[in-house]
Amino acid sequence: MPFLMFTKGMAQSSFNELFCDSTLRIDYIFEGNEEEQRIAVDKLNMMPRWYGKRKNLSEVPVEGNGQIIVRRHRSQEVVYRNSFSTLFQEWLSFENTTHERKAFENVFLVPMPKDTVDITVRLFDNRRQVKTELTHVVSPDDILIRQVGFRHITPYVTLQQAADTTKCIHIAYIAEGYTEAQMDDFINDARIANDALFAHEPFNSLKSRFNIIAVKSPSLESGTSEPSNGIWRNTALDSHFDTFYSKRYLTTLHLKKLHDWLAGTPYEHIIVLVNTDHYGGGGILNSYNLSMTKHNLYRPVVVHEFGHSFAGLGDEYAYEYEDIPMYPHDIEPWEPNLTTLADFHGKWENLISPKTKIPTPIGKDKTKVGVYEGAGYSMKGVYRALPDCRMRTNENPEFCIVCREAITDLINFYTE
Repeated sequence: MPFLMFTKGMAQSSFNELFCDSTLRIDYIFEGNEEEQRIAVDKLNMMPRWYGKRKNLSEVPVEGNGQIIVRRHRSQEVVYRNSFSTLFQEWLSFENTTHERKAFENVFLVPMPKDTVDITVRLFDNRRQVKTELTHVVSPDDILIRQVGFRHITPYVTLQQAADTTKCIHIAYIAEGYTEAQMDDFINDARIANDALFAHEPFNSLKSRFNIIAVKSPSLESGTSEPSNGIWRNTALDSHFDTFYSKRYLTTLHLKKLHDWLAGTPYEHIIVLVNTDHYGGGGILNSYNLSMTKHNLYRPVVVHEFGHSFAGLGDEYAYEYEDIPMYPHDIEPWEPNLTTLADFHGKWENLISPKTKIPTPIGKDKTKVGVYEGAGYSMKGVYRALPDCRMRTNENPEFCIVCREAITDLINFYTE
């Protein structure tokens, strides 16, 4: 198991020494199948400001299914690192990916370097081993780095301003399936989502550390595509249900288009609000999350999906009819709220009472922290901390204590 999480022993160079106050957006193509994966650079772009972290530059708070690593070209010192997950890697966990090959867009943001750097994109398999990687050289003087977001910026509304906008977390809600005439409706839906998110702890207590905007990206048609019903709509992000043939899985494969709409706005984390009354959503670490807005479960779903895309929390549910072997039982998941007990030390063992049985049977006390079987899409062999949580069901009103602590640690990592 590679040690890839914290690297506090390394000297921390200052942000201003290494980087400009602008963003290098790198578009990649991930392609392949279960046996062989490839990474290719598609395009380099520069945006006017940098809205990501300025401290802990070479550290990541969660490992993710992949990482992007920036090194000084001459010394090979790691000067920036971030983690992520991708739809491509999720697709590889399904059956029939040995023979079929597919390609997926991916977009990553790093601060614009002042000098030449080596950038490595590294993908891990579900055993947390490096599966493939690409290293390429980027010179800030490259004349083919395209400038985006300097003009023709998509209009946006500021919903919430952070107490200190130089040391905060930037979130952008973006419209999908709302026509130009429906933008007032979108802004209202964004306010509903924001109120729902900050009704939860620890977001409520730490609300002043978030800067929130709503980006008015218009669609030619209202709604979203529903392939299983033969419906295809012309929308801003070409989102659709039936991702990987799961009827409720709502995603977009067009990440370049997503970031084109956002270019020039203050954003890092992305919440896509989809104008549909069909149930569904999806969330991918440090990429984006999507949620339907016209269903009665809109509020819990958008919060749940943000748990994925922002904090790297894993799903705590499992269904007998949809058992997906994403977590080998002899490998500890990197997600802070899941365990296989392969290496439980350092997770939530400090919250468990000494006499608690492991694994823990569900009893009358639904607030008892333990190790409960059934999580990460597996009925057996993967465990969660409590009988219920926002990451398990829509009915539970709160994140469990383990998820709350993980989110708090993440917010502090980015803002303290």
